[in-house]
Order: sequence, then structure tokens, then C-alpha cells
Amino acid sequence: MRPSLEVADIFARFGDAYRQAHKGHLSLSQLKVMSAIQSCRTAILGGHVEGCTKCDHTKIAYNSCRNRHCPKCQGAAARDWLAKRQEDLLPIGYFHVVFTLPSEISDIAWYNKTVIYDLLFKAASQTLMTIAADRRHLGARIGITAVLHTWGSALTHHPHIHMIVPGGGLSKDGKHWIRSRAKFLLPVRVLSKLFRRLFLDKLMALHRDGPLRFFGDQAPLADPKRFASFMASMRAKKWVVYAKAPFCGPDAVLAYLARYTHRVAISNKRLIAIKDQGITFAYKDYRRAPSDQQQTMTLTPDAFISRFLLHVLPKGFHRIRHYGFLSSGVRVKEILAIRHLLGAPQHPPEEADNATTPDAPPKKPWLICPCCGGDMVIIDIFQCKAQPRAPPHAQPNHGRPP
Repeated sequence: MRPSLEVADIFARFGDAYRQAHKGHLSLSQLKVMSAIQSCRTAILGGHVEGCTKCDHTKIAYNSCRNRHCPKCQGAAARDWLAKRQEDLLPIGYFHVVFTLPSEISDIAWYNKTVIYDLLFKAASQTLMTIAADRRHLGARIGITAVLHTWGSALTHHPHIHMIVPGGGLSKDGKHWIRSRAKFLLPVRVLSKLFRRLFLDKLMALHRDGPLRFFGDQAPLADPKRFASFMASMRAKKWVVYAKAPFCGPDAVLAYLARYTHRVAISNKRLIAIKDQGITFAYKDYRRAPSDQQQTMTLTPDAFISRFLLHVLPKGFHRIRHYGFLSSGVRVKEILAIRHLLGAPQHPPEEADNATTPDAPPKKPWLICPCCGGDMVIIDIFQCKAQPRAPPHAQPNHGRPP
């Protein structure tokens, strides 16, 4: 069912005025995101007509934009991605670790998204892998699935990384599986200090090599002395690394990944009102008591669109990455070896059951006719900016040859 309010409605209603007001200040990627979301599942992108094989019921389905920032397209993308990750699940506990940047560093990332976001991935993954490999802690080579989020609940700029980590790892020789404690993976204080050191050392190297850009109030940081003073203040600041309790089984891991891997800055269901005076949406204020965290906020259309576009990622940037024994080059081989060490089946039970069941898999709900339960098949395809054709009507022959 289509939500009553959508981000696409905001772009359709206020997008032209926003483009005109910010002409010359929007990147090509941001303009493409606005156009894609506005056109998603409309006749502009084309589509097809489905008809039932048993009755006369027909349905028009428009094509999706498949843009990774579109709130309507991420559900299907998440399902496809999770189906591939099913084979990677292990019969052990999983931990959720979050690495967050201080607001002062987030301000630098505002104009240096590619290099700072990439640095965040590198520093966070290196921190976790290094501490896990230390014999004083776990002494194992772990696997990590990392997901970048750049937003807070109120659409503010808040870069942080969510990491899903199996509770254990391979020994140095790869012949043994080393389990973590049931409710403890690694000490967050140690992770926080190493993360801060690694990130700031790498950030200093970036400043020295020259890829960082500074504008407005940050322009003085281009001076090496001013930047060194800024870095000293960052080294004295406490950095936040947060570890949550382990999940309860592989199904919980998949459900959690589904909520985080393909999430966008704001979902359509959080929109409350769209008016000329402002856009009202729901958000969580984590500074309040848990019972009072649900709040609403109203922004002008210009401010809302600006906050949304702030989270458009640079072209080609990968926001989901894998490390350790979950790295793309070694994942299949390593997972098989780990399953053998754990004495677990080489394939998830669901996969084995599907392989031995002769019956065809159940049909997807949208392929079943809602009127009679028959099969819905494609009877017509129409191209971009075209409308579906009506079925031809029989015409009188008037004695003419066929």
C-alpha cells in the first residue's frame, strides 16, 4: 500500500523552486537523486500491465528508479542483499559495534565526504581487527560487516558506522575457532582510544598530503599550525564507541541487517504533514528519557530538502563493506572452513530444504491475482514517458475481407 505522504511528493511540489534557488550549488549526484525519487514508480520511467490468466483483472505497475537514496526502492534491494548474506550466517552469537565521529570532525566531513567517510571505514575496521587479534583480548582474526550512516534522526549530519561482528574468530594458523565470551566481545575503552589515535593520525596525513578542503568558518584550518592545534583538542576529547548486547540467533541478525544495510536518511512513514509553511516529520531525541524520545519537527521545504540532500553519497562510494574472513575474496572458502570447525552444516537448513524439495517455491504475493487467486502475467510493456494502451476493441467488419 502506498504511504499517504512520500519524499517524492515533496520534490514534486517544491523541487523546481529549490533547484532554482540553489542553482550552481547542487552537485550532479544531488540533482539526479531528486529527479530519480520524483519519477520513481510513475509513467515517466515506463512500466508494464499485468493481467490474470483466469479472470479479467488487470494491474498497471510502473518501474522503480532503483536509486540507493530512494525510500521506496530500498525494501526490495535489502531483500535481495539479505538473501545473498544468508549463506554467510554462522550458528554463533553476533555483536553490534558502533563507531561515531565527534561533531567537530563531522564538520570537516561536510566538504570532504569521500576521504573522511573512507577514513572512517579504515580506522574503525583496523581498530576492531587489531584489538581482536591481540592475545590479551581475543587473539583471533574476526569477520566484519560494516554499514555507513551519515544522518541523525532529525536529518542532521552525523557520520557513524554500524558493524555486525560474529562472536569469535579464527586462530592465527586458521586451524581453530576461538569463541568470544557470551556477552562480551572487546573492551570499548580500548577500542575508543585506538580508534581515536588511528583516525587522527590518518587525518593528519591527509592534511599534509593536501586532499582536504576547508571553507567558511573552517578556512583557518588550512594552516598547518591551526590544524595542529585543532588536532590536539581532538586528542583530548573522548570518542564514542558503543557495543550492544549480542543477537539471539541468525534470524535476529538478518532482521537487524535488514533495518540497517539499506536504510535511507528518512523513510516515508515518518512524514506527518507536507504544507507550504513546512514539512513535519517524526524523529527520536535520544537526549530525552526513553518514554519521551518520540518527537516531531517542522522544517521549511527548503531546509528539509537541504538536509535530505546532505546525505547523498559521492558517486561510486560503497557504504557496505566487509572485512576479515567476510572479505569478498576469501568469504566462501573461510565460511566453509569455519562451519567445519564448528561442526555445523555446510549450508543453512533453509537452503538444504529448498534443494531437496521437489515442489516449486511459493509464488510471490504480487504475482497472485487478488480477485481469483490466478497467476498474474505481463501482457503489455510501455516505455518511458508513455502510457499503457487499452486492450483493442473488436470493430465491425462491414463486409471487408479480413
